[in-house]
Amino acid sequence: MSSTWFKRIKKGVLTQTNEKRETPDGLWHKCSECRTTITQQELAENLWICPKCNMHNRINSPEYFDIIFDEGKVDYLFSNIVSVDKLGFVDLKPYSERLEGALKKVPEDALSVGVGTVDGQGLVVACMNFNFIGGSMGSVVGEKISRGIDYAIKHKMAFMIISKSGGARMMESAFSLMQMAKTSAKLTRLAKARLPYISLMTDPTTGGVTASYAMLGDINIAEPKALIGFAGPRVIKETIKKDLPAGFQRSEFLLDHGFLDFIVDRKNLKAKLSQSISWFMATQK
Repeated sequence: MSSTWFKRIKKGVLTQTNEKRETPDGLWHKCSECRTTITQQELAENLWICPKCNMHNRINSPEYFDIIFDEGKVDYLFSNIVSVDKLGFVDLKPYSERLEGALKKVPEDALSVGVGTVDGQGLVVACMNFNFIGGSMGSVVGEKISRGIDYAIKHKMAFMIISKSGGARMMESAFSLMQMAKTSAKLTRLAKARLPYISLMTDPTTGGVTASYAMLGDINIAEPKALIGFAGPRVIKETIKKDLPAGFQRSEFLLDHGFLDFIVDRKNLKAKLSQSISWFMATQK
C-alpha cells in the first residue's frame, strides 16, 4: 500500500515549488455585490466604485477629502484629540488594548475633521472612519464635531458630516450617548449662525449616529444602496416577526419615503456639494 493518502492518477502540468509565484496581498478586489474582480488600482481610479454594478465600497476620510476638496488640499483639525479608557472597560479584552490596536490602523480616531475649498468655497468636513472600531461614536467623535462646528461658525463656512458608523461606542457607556445631545445642540448654534449643515450618509449609518446628527442636516443626502437606520434589519425582523419590504433601510427606500433629499453618486459628489453650498451661502452675502 502506498504511504501517501492521495495519488495523482493523471499527470498534468507540474510546477516546481520554487518556481511558483505568489500573488501580493491587496492586489485584487472582488466586488461583494456582483463578484467582479478588478485590481485595487482600477478600483481606486474609479473612486472605489465597482465599474460593473456601481457598488460604493467603504472609504475613510483621506479618500473623501481627496475627492471633495480642490486639488485634494486639506488642513486637518484637532488631530491631537484621541480616545482614552476612562471607565477601565473590559469585554473580550480591555478597551485600552482595542484603542491601541485601532490607533495603529487609523491615527485620526473614528472621525477626522478637515477644512478646504470646494470650487473655491470654504467647507469644514467631519468624516467618520469605519476602520476605527466600526466608526463608533465616542467622546472624541462628539468633541471633534463640536469643535468643527465652532470653527465653521468662526470662519463663516459651510459644515458637513460624512457618517459611516455602527452607532454609539459601548465601551464608553453614557459618555458616548451624551454625544448625541452635545452634537445636536452644537448644530443648533450653526443654524442660528445661518450656516448650512450638509449630512452625507454612507454605508452603514446606524444606531445613535442616525438618531442624532446624521438626520439633522439642512439637506440629508446619501450614497447609493447605503444601509441607513437605527436598529439593523435582522433585529427588526426578529422583533416584529414579519418579513421586511424589499430594499428596506437602503438609500433608495429612504428616498422614496421622504427621509432623504437626494442620492448622490460619489463621482458627482463634489459638483453637488459645490451647487448646494453656493445656494445656502448666497444668504450670507
